[in-house]
Amino acid sequence: DYVRLRFADDCHVWASALYDEVVPLGYALSYPSFVRQIRARGLRPHCEACRGVKGRDTIEINHPPGEEIQWDWFERRNAPWGATAYVLLGTLPHSGRIRGVLAEALDQAHLIEAMDKVMRRLGGTAHVWRTDRLSTVIVPGSADVQASFAPVAKHYGAIVEPCPPRRGNRKGSVESSVRFCSGRWWRTLSAKDPESAQISLDRFLASTGDARPRRGLDGTRTTVGALADAEPLMALPWAPYPATICVERTVADNATVAFRGNRYSVPPGLTGSVFEVRHRLSTQTLEIHSPSGALLGRHVLAPAGSGTLARLPEHHAALEAAVLAAFTTARPCDRKANRPPGPEALAEAARLLGTDGRDVVVDLAAYAALVEVTA
Repeated sequence: DYVRLRFADDCHVWASALYDEVVPLGYALSYPSFVRQIRARGLRPHCEACRGVKGRDTIEINHPPGEEIQWDWFERRNAPWGATAYVLLGTLPHSGRIRGVLAEALDQAHLIEAMDKVMRRLGGTAHVWRTDRLSTVIVPGSADVQASFAPVAKHYGAIVEPCPPRRGNRKGSVESSVRFCSGRWWRTLSAKDPESAQISLDRFLASTGDARPRRGLDGTRTTVGALADAEPLMALPWAPYPATICVERTVADNATVAFRGNRYSVPPGLTGSVFEVRHRLSTQTLEIHSPSGALLGRHVLAPAGSGTLARLPEHHAALEAAVLAAFTTARPCDRKANRPPGPEALAEAARLLGTDGRDVVVDLAAYAALVEVTA
């Protein structure tokens, strides 16, 4: 009865804590026997809130064609290129078609850019965007869309619908897509940089992903790709939503900063400095700003992963002048030569030390006079 009453107080209390309580009350058996008796008698009550859907009846959710896109981040640390891989997956739950895009960060600007790229790979957008409670989309602790994200959904003509709290299974299609990509693509990925990984992901989803077998509405055998091609998606705007991507970059020895597989120039003499690189979506330009906000250069954006070195004419001229000014034909210094302190250095040392540290000088004439006086 005591154990039953304690479970009524707290159904999650540890059995070890209960055992510590019942031993002073006269319980003489061991802890394993105590736990076995709790299980055999079914004393611990069921907590519906903590069990989720386990043990409950479930039913399939009907997803009409083109009605919904489900979104979720797929994050993996220790990527082959030495950073964390952030992959945004978008799934059409009716057909199961998946498309994904690698991003550098999880902030709202990178999310918007990744969503636009995923939708263009899908061929359009659905009426509803289903997400979990992403802080960049939904106001934490509520079901309200972030004020900064509402214009994004309006730009694409979509409605954002978050999953209920702690009910991520409402977007089960994209959750299944995460497991599929983790096991079938990520574990065998051999790409050494994000650009190569993106090419690999596109190829995998367009081939293996779209070739998965499915059943049509009439029960006939088909594939994910065939079902997805028949989905009526809405057309996309001609340009992405104009969010601004901001990332920090360190200046290299050749007065350039890296951005998505390319390098862009800055004025010389700034090696090791950290600057902010900005790219506004729907434009083909890239700006480099100092920490104070000063514009250091505006470049034409090169295709990602093309290995382009973009150097502005004024930066090229300034760097060339700096390199030539530092150029010399003089022989290197002798690293083993003997060079004691010179007169000027010794004079400065004497000035700093005052009377301390000076050599002792004995005047013999003064010493002889002192001897005669004392004799």
